[in-house]
Amino acid sequence: MRRAHSVICAVAAGITVLVTGCTHDTDTRATPTAAHGAEPRELTYTEELRLSDAQQRLIARCMAEQGFTYHVYRPLTVEEHHPVGYVQDDVAWAREHGYGSRIQAKAGQARTGNPNIAYRKSLSEDRRRSYDAALGGGPEARKLSADVPEGGTYHKRVGGCVAESEKRLYGDLETWFADDKTASRLQARTMEAVLEDSRFTAAVERWSQCMRRAGHDLRDPGEAREAARRQAQQLPEKAAFVAEREVAAADATCARETSLRTVAEEREAHHTDRLRGEYGDALETVRRIQRNALARADKLIGRQP
Repeated sequence: MRRAHSVICAVAAGITVLVTGCTHDTDTRATPTAAHGAEPRELTYTEELRLSDAQQRLIARCMAEQGFTYHVYRPLTVEEHHPVGYVQDDVAWAREHGYGSRIQAKAGQARTGNPNIAYRKSLSEDRRRSYDAALGGGPEARKLSADVPEGGTYHKRVGGCVAESEKRLYGDLETWFADDKTASRLQARTMEAVLEDSRFTAAVERWSQCMRRAGHDLRDPGEAREAARRQAQQLPEKAAFVAEREVAAADATCARETSLRTVAEEREAHHTDRLRGEYGDALETVRRIQRNALARADKLIGRQP
């Protein structure tokens, strides 16, 4: 249930966010609410993971009350959940994991090995229908709708123990869903603006020059990842991973040496402020709801490792 909050972290299919939350996150005990009058900060990735785990535990409790088993399942370690951003400057992580190709493969294998899938298959047809209804509300689950500026209308069915867990964490689901989708649109617009920003593109050019000095003729971090992906297709698995780690470590080193993260964060803040009028207070509302949800999760479930 990882939620992207900043315009600067990447996924395999393309850039969805660019920077914030993409470094090693040791402050997992941060105060869950902002100071009075201050803008609430976004969740760190370890806080998001804690919130996700708490929701799974709430679902498991609810399903047990309905007579079913639900396994709390987190196949990756906290270290492996470390997000790999478009601006990746964690040199130590890159030297060990590259761009996370082996972690992605492990996650893919884990999806098919989810014990909840096996449990559901073990049920009779009637019990399986009851399980689905208990978990997600079944076909009769109510549908939420959210109109997003320039983004059309989003729909989501909510019901069963999933809806109950979300309600206990986030409160009013209609407000949460609408503001979350609006904030996501704001983040996408900010991402587009940052990638075209002259100060950011100048910093990327400095990064590229640094990479050339390191022996890698690459225009930007996206091309670095694509180069690693192509190598993986052409080399034996072990050699491909060595090459991936080499490029990723150079990428992270150059990001540090050129202060690419600092520039990206500053331009992100600039463009987010410019778009606030259009998107109202959705971003602040979402962050506040998330921080309150984290506080509720810690009360309901307790802090988990």
